[in-house]
Amino acid sequence: MKIKICGLKFKSNILGLSTLEPEYMGFIFWEKSKRFVTGLTPNLSQTKIKKTGVFVNADFEEIKNTVLVHKLKAIQLHGLESPEFCRKIKGLGVEIIKAFSVDENFSFNILEKYEFCSDYFLFDTKGKYPGGNGISFDWKVLRNYEYEKKFFLSGGIGIESIDVIKKIKNLGLPLFCVDINSRFELNPGKKNIELIKSFKNSLENEI
Repeated sequence: MKIKICGLKFKSNILGLSTLEPEYMGFIFWEKSKRFVTGLTPNLSQTKIKKTGVFVNADFEEIKNTVLVHKLKAIQLHGLESPEFCRKIKGLGVEIIKAFSVDENFSFNILEKYEFCSDYFLFDTKGKYPGGNGISFDWKVLRNYEYEKKFFLSGGIGIESIDVIKKIKNLGLPLFCVDINSRFELNPGKKNIELIKSFKNSLENEI
């Protein structure tokens, strides 16, 4: 099970978390977010960590420039981006994680259009903000997922979520990565390193 730590802002905290070697570290480039990145992100090129930029309905040139400046390896598109736009961003040579906001009325049929223009899907809770709401959707709806494409699970995941994550994995679903954020924060953008270390160890030992 992979892990993505998202919503990072502070250099010392980021470098401390990098020693845990999560597969992905996420940086939010959406100005309305309280975790919006304002400076240059630390260089992680000496690690296997995939530095991930999170965007919400940004234009192509903005994403392209940000990929170059921050040396991003993956892009998470968290808005209403079209399949054509996803394909264009994929042409930048980065992984594409296409996010979808899920509630009890979510239709998985929409995923068909994005199956071949993204590397992974990400399912987050539909809420006030595109992400980082700190609440979970009813993960039982994932039983309706019929695609082979691997996906990220996001939305209110905390240290107490291990058992539920295990149950989802045991359903035979292609759950690839858990995306953690607000439930592990000391304050917006600054994460509790020891708590994440404990969570990561539990994932590795139990799932």
